[in-house]
Amino acid sequence: MVCYDNQSVEFFYNISKKTISDTWRTKDVVVVAMGLIVCAFVIFANILVMLAIFMNRRFHYPIYYLLGNLAAADLFSGISYLYLMFHTGPWTIKLSVYQWFVRQGLIDTSLTASVINLMAIALERHQTIFTMQLHSKMTNHRVVLLIVGIWLIAIVMGLVPTMGWSCVCNIQECSNMAPLYSRSYLVFWAVLNLLTFTVMVAVYTRIFVYVRRKNHRMSQHTSQVKHKETVVNLMKTVVMILGCFVVCWTPGLVLLLLDGLCESCDVLTYEKFFLVLAECNSFMNPIIYSYRDKDMRDTFKRILCFPCLGSRQKGEHSGVRFNTLEQEARKARDGDGAQANGGQVVLKDAENMLDSTES
Repeated sequence: MVCYDNQSVEFFYNISKKTISDTWRTKDVVVVAMGLIVCAFVIFANILVMLAIFMNRRFHYPIYYLLGNLAAADLFSGISYLYLMFHTGPWTIKLSVYQWFVRQGLIDTSLTASVINLMAIALERHQTIFTMQLHSKMTNHRVVLLIVGIWLIAIVMGLVPTMGWSCVCNIQECSNMAPLYSRSYLVFWAVLNLLTFTVMVAVYTRIFVYVRRKNHRMSQHTSQVKHKETVVNLMKTVVMILGCFVVCWTPGLVLLLLDGLCESCDVLTYEKFFLVLAECNSFMNPIIYSYRDKDMRDTFKRILCFPCLGSRQKGEHSGVRFNTLEQEARKARDGDGAQANGGQVVLKDAENMLDSTES
């Protein structure tokens, strides 16, 4: 078996028939401009989320630590993509094989961490709503272990091609989109992310069905209008959560599958635009997971030095937040009917957990 470790990046691009222009084409300029704008939004939005969680003690709970880790993953994604923007187009030809693997590995690691975080948050919602005990059992130590596990998996996924799963020693397997990656690896990565998406669909669907059933049982204690509003809001939340992920990720994943399974398919025309679209999910996440939380919005205003905007709402708190079990229990004890409130606590928590992630 002959390996081509000492060959230039241009050698592999020529084999895959992916051209590298010596000059900046209009397409290259448009993609880089779009990419830089997206990177700016990603970096700014996720730094804002991380600062808000750090500064506001109200956010010092496990679920917010997971959201902070998601923001960290998306921030890393923005930085990685920024690095890519300055090493693409005509600049690609100047890269060594090692530098090319570093460039792609950063992207793979950051995007994988972001996707796994999304799934971890979905599973946390599921456990919180169905058991109502996760907040009291998930200690900071467990959260740290979960976060470390997420990053270990992401780093391994980013390093896999450099550890041998590439086409450096098997140029017949080189892909068109990523000329130093083997087709089999691209198929594996795409299928893994599609499976993650499937799990998210199943989790959120089960949450919606459960809460809808619980809401129906509790409708005798609430108005019919409230019942309908709850179902509509939950459906809207679920559709937006899954819809954003589908819109941002599906085109790129389908393109990866085509590149890995169909040698004659033209996958290069839209590859860069689809990569930008996938990166957009990283700045959508702060909007999805934070904007509907009023406490988070007020913290954003304080960070951005706009205290006057939140002065009129001083002392008010969001009805949409990740309440702990202890907070909900206190609300239940202060309510009028123990049995009715017991069911409403479950429903309220479900609404809060989903509405806080509306996307």
